[in-house]
Amino acid sequence: MRNRSYHHGDLPAQLLARAEQTLRERGSGALSLRELARDIGVSPAAPSRHFKSKQALLDALAATGFERLADAIAASQEGVGESFAERLDAATRAYVGFVAANPALLDLMFSVKHSPEASETLSAAAHRWSEQLLELISDGQRRGEVREGPLERVALPVFAALHGYVGLLVAGMLPPQVSEHGLDDVIASILRGCRPD
Repeated sequence: MRNRSYHHGDLPAQLLARAEQTLRERGSGALSLRELARDIGVSPAAPSRHFKSKQALLDALAATGFERLADAIAASQEGVGESFAERLDAATRAYVGFVAANPALLDLMFSVKHSPEASETLSAAAHRWSEQLLELISDGQRRGEVREGPLERVALPVFAALHGYVGLLVAGMLPPQVSEHGLDDVIASILRGCRPD
């Protein structure tokens, strides 16, 4: 029998990394604090010192997902041109790239953020990436590159197009002849919809 210590290294980070791997391979239903403890070689009680329940672990995993998504969008803006079209293109590609690499995580992120039990940390992380896109659109309005109007109304079609596209992508519903240029077409459609009247 293997000797299990209370913890080693950065246990919360190790638990989250292993939880994300399990999520990707088998889904959130397969996650168990006891099983995660066994997988990384710590005592069964060790995870509960950091995550009081499976839901707390899922919330933390979703929050880190939102933080990574926001970081990817922020990184996409470095060195990109100043125009709305260039900035939107880069942010959209970062978003779609994140989704394509993390479909199970994204599904978890958007399911738990609406839970009444969602933590304040999760709620704040969930809003950061959308605030980035809202600021991008707002800046485009200030520069005269995006049509005037209430920000939420201008932004809704942008978010709807992005979510719709990634939903089709993740579900494998894009035929090969569409998927090659599909994102280019979605971005072009968003830009047409945002043009000043």
